[in-house]
Amino acid sequence: MRINRILLTAVLVVVTLVFQVSVLARLHLPGAVPDLMLLVVLGLALTYGHVGGCLVGFGAGLLSDLAPPADHAAGRYALVLCVIGYLAGLAKPDSGQLRSAVMPMVVVGAAAIGSTLLNAGVGALVGDTAARHVGMVKLLFTATVYDLLLAPFTVPWIMALARRVENDPIAGDTSGGPGIGPYRWLTPGTPRNFRPGRGGRLSRPGLGGQRGGLLKGGRKL
Repeated sequence: MRINRILLTAVLVVVTLVFQVSVLARLHLPGAVPDLMLLVVLGLALTYGHVGGCLVGFGAGLLSDLAPPADHAAGRYALVLCVIGYLAGLAKPDSGQLRSAVMPMVVVGAAAIGSTLLNAGVGALVGDTAARHVGMVKLLFTATVYDLLLAPFTVPWIMALARRVENDPIAGDTSGGPGIGPYRWLTPGTPRNFRPGRGGRLSRPGLGGQRGGLLKGGRKL
């Protein structure tokens, strides 16, 4: 992993862990606790791929295992997030950019269910039966709902930030406008080798194009 990836991941994980423990864990919501750390891992995994997602998930999970008031065996959540980060990284598109909002939400929903089941399964192997007292169905439902509600406000911004730190041209301008910034996958994309000309026209560099249109037969279109 590059040094900028390591620094960004470390800052995001630490800030998320502090917010998770000091705010989300104290809300006392019914069922599961909103898992902001899971969303951070998903956002980075969808940007870095399966190898980066696996490493980010393991580090974030291990830090969560060691941070108070954790009351389970160290390494348990590290294993869960490691597997989830790897699987989520496999969904990274070849172009590096998500063109639809459906796929990230599907990944978040599947990750919420998978992490809850995997965490409960690993806990059962080590004798932790806390999930039985709450109810597995209630845990699955609330975990999925909470994570899906938080996902639009976290995952796209984390992905845009990760691309911006890596100077990825796909990240584009986050200042606003349709199809630009972290929510650019909500609208159809514009080809990267085109640039806007005058009057909203599109011109392609290197094909005799000028500002204002293309030349054809000595006349400007």
